[in-house]
Amino acid sequence: MASDARHPLTTADARHRTAGERPAPAPVALPDTAAAQDVPGPSTAHGCWCPSADPGGRHVAFVCDRTGVPQLWLGPADGARARLLDAGPDPVTEVSWSPDGRWIAYTTAPGGGELTRVLCVRPDGTGRRLLAGAEPGTSAHLGCWQRDGSAVAVTVTEPGADRALSACLVDPDGTTAPVLLAREPGAAALRVCDLSRDGRFALLRRGPRGRREAVVVRTRDPVVTCAVPVADGDPWIGGFSPDGRTLWLRSDAGREYAALVAVRLTARGRRAGLTVAAQRPGCGLELLALDRDGRGAVLAWNVRGVSELDLVELPPAAGDGQDVPPVTTRPVPLPHEVVTRAVPAGPSGPVVALSGSRRRPGVWRLTRGGPRRTPWSSRDEDAVPAGRPPAPPVPLRPVARDGLALGGWYHRAPGRPPGEPAPCVIHLHGGPEEQERPVYDPLYQELLDRGLDVFAPDVRGSSGYGRSFVEADLGEGRFAAIDDVADCAAHVVLAGLADPRRLAVMGRSYGGYLTMASLVWHPELFRTGVAVCGMSDFATFFAGTEPWIAESAAHKYGHPERDRELLRALSPMSRIDALRAPVLAVHGEHDTNVPPGESEQFVRAAARRGVEAELLVLRQEGHDFRRAGNRRLFRRSAADWIERRLTTG
Repeated sequence: MASDARHPLTTADARHRTAGERPAPAPVALPDTAAAQDVPGPSTAHGCWCPSADPGGRHVAFVCDRTGVPQLWLGPADGARARLLDAGPDPVTEVSWSPDGRWIAYTTAPGGGELTRVLCVRPDGTGRRLLAGAEPGTSAHLGCWQRDGSAVAVTVTEPGADRALSACLVDPDGTTAPVLLAREPGAAALRVCDLSRDGRFALLRRGPRGRREAVVVRTRDPVVTCAVPVADGDPWIGGFSPDGRTLWLRSDAGREYAALVAVRLTARGRRAGLTVAAQRPGCGLELLALDRDGRGAVLAWNVRGVSELDLVELPPAAGDGQDVPPVTTRPVPLPHEVVTRAVPAGPSGPVVALSGSRRRPGVWRLTRGGPRRTPWSSRDEDAVPAGRPPAPPVPLRPVARDGLALGGWYHRAPGRPPGEPAPCVIHLHGGPEEQERPVYDPLYQELLDRGLDVFAPDVRGSSGYGRSFVEADLGEGRFAAIDDVADCAAHVVLAGLADPRRLAVMGRSYGGYLTMASLVWHPELFRTGVAVCGMSDFATFFAGTEPWIAESAAHKYGHPERDRELLRALSPMSRIDALRAPVLAVHGEHDTNVPPGESEQFVRAAARRGVEAELLVLRQEGHDFRRAGNRRLFRRSAADWIERRLTTG
């Protein structure tokens, strides 16, 4: 059982604020920016994701990029006419409809940067208000709604050296004062995931990646009553049963793979026991969405990169000292490979966001008759470039030089005869804990249309293969992860898929770091590289990144002071003299996760040594590229750079 002293989370209401605490934010009225009229049906290729349904499941709010920028839209679950609720230029990243149906809360990224703010708007497009993130230097994130819809939880990163996080309940109507639920100095993450029906307890997810935990907080005073380790990944970790005596969590506590666990709570909110309610051998629970009535849930499992979905009936609460029985599951067939979000949607069944290798992301309803695509999602033909449907990728299982089994997906360019070695791009995902999935990627399609194969591997440190695999790259294990890239390239060459004389390496974020590292650790292997938002020197990265990122990164890479020599040895800049291949670096101008200086110094150092190197800076973008025009520019620039060096000479 967790003691209060071990978990010094400060919680307070208006009567319990301590000296120096900032007041909770209050709503600020904004001009309405809804579209003047509905937009009939999909007119351009686009994606729809992050759905949130009204209480009756008749309408869905979602994020869509059909205008070129991810914006807030609303559409009927069974109709084709979708309405733009916020036509502003700032990208929308998350959406949540209130339980009473009166408000839709959403998060935007002003200027495309990393600092975000939380707004709300009525379903008819009126009453737009800024709830949090108005002050310069602050950033705000959505939490859960109060059960009656009277307030929504937001987490605000305060300005200042310690970047403290405050979690508050904010009334969108502005009729009641905001309530401060919790405050934690210098925390890496803090999100309010659920509130008990009686309002006595809040469930929060906190802590840096690799060390996430669920904490139950008594809302009337600063007491943490329970703490349980939870898995990385989706921040919505679970919630309370209707009586508040069972906590349903997606947790990997003491396990290799995440499972659905039931934490029994006493009347005072303390842990009385923990049982595993649903698990699968060799794969982890990736998404957990509880029904609003607490009687059921949606479980999405990650099975070697492909999602499998279960609907479950949750058992009634057990008494003190009794185990919660296993849940009853019902599998649901899916038309596409990956579930990215699942939400309850009233009597009509859950709503899920799906993505697959042959279609852009879309929203589907899980009806009793089977999955049904919403009419405003992308059409089948929208995913077909130049009349050719993309071929599904093939899973590969390379083996590293130390015997560790790796994974990944191989994408073959259309029209290439079997057995013909191809020019190939090794594409490396970010994280490091992300995972390559079999989904439609416009970047891959751009490369494939140029006659370039793509192999997207999961090197050690990736998720989806268990806790031990994720932790295999910690500390000095990072050197083995760099060697994994070379071993994956060797695998596709020995398999007869790739031409050893025409290999390129490319990646974003941590994948950008691995790209630079691979070019200087294995300079003879690749003819060129494209490094996107990557770290080139850990000393300058730690000095320039956000404090919460630095806290998480210290666990993954090493402490900037205690592990200074290790970090120097792991930095691509420390081996820049070995660089031989031309390199293109790409960065968003507002990236505060990995500052643009990381790309700038690598390109400058390469140029001073006579190596061809260029830098592409994308305006009004942060660590993620969200604007359609910038994404096209990035794809075409990267493909042009690689094509010229792999298909000529």
